[in-house]
Amino acid sequence: MNHFSIIARVLIPIFCQPIFAQPEPIVGARLAACGAAHVALSDPWAFQSNPGALASMTQTTVSATYQSRFLLKEMQSQGLVFVQPIQQGVLSFGGSMHGNELLRTLRGGLGYSMKLSEKFYAGVQFNYNRIALAENYGTQSTITAECGVFVALTENWKLGASVFNLGRAKLSDFQDERLATQLRLGSSISLSKLVLLCLEAQKDVEHPLRIKAGLEYLPNKSIAIRAGCKLNPLEISAGFGCMWSTFHLDVATQYHQFLGWTPQVTFTFRTKANAK
Repeated sequence: MNHFSIIARVLIPIFCQPIFAQPEPIVGARLAACGAAHVALSDPWAFQSNPGALASMTQTTVSATYQSRFLLKEMQSQGLVFVQPIQQGVLSFGGSMHGNELLRTLRGGLGYSMKLSEKFYAGVQFNYNRIALAENYGTQSTITAECGVFVALTENWKLGASVFNLGRAKLSDFQDERLATQLRLGSSISLSKLVLLCLEAQKDVEHPLRIKAGLEYLPNKSIAIRAGCKLNPLEISAGFGCMWSTFHLDVATQYHQFLGWTPQVTFTFRTKANAK
């Protein structure tokens, strides 16, 4: 019997995600405040949900985030992404870390995205995933692949779809333990120059459908106010952003109906737009 698999089965649901077998990757505070309904949003943290959406970015971007899940020091998460437009497409890489010495999960990835037509963008990404347990229980690691598309139907209406872990990468031979495969489909609609609505359906192949929704309101060019929710289980979220010419500060908090609050902060630096 594989001790790693037995302990991981017990600890991952406790320390990483109350419902799903594997934790969702951390995203920036902007997306978290909007209910994590981000598969159809062009944002540097699309690195964690839809590599296709990165293809529409025209600025070199670095973003770092910190999250304290349920205000527990044992469940802290950190993430970093870097997005670099090039002559033909966009390169991206980043990583995230979650947990403590008892159970720590790490993920690092490298992606490439490109514009295929006037309205259609696509991207692929490869990730290294590692789970480390305390004392002598060891570690397990595996490689996963994901892909995504981003479609600008109109200037104000976007669609996005992605698949994470295309090959259902194996984590352990014990009971054929595998990382979850996730499917995402969503839309973002600019209702006006001030209001953005985003919707998403997320399906883990082993768990029920999860619906997400978010709203972003821009009272002026420097301030954003956001709110969102997720169903199954119920989580509500809210936050704000302060935007300067090249620097953005985003703050968010999420509330889980059983487990409480999750605050988060994100710092983002963008250069001036590159000609592509």
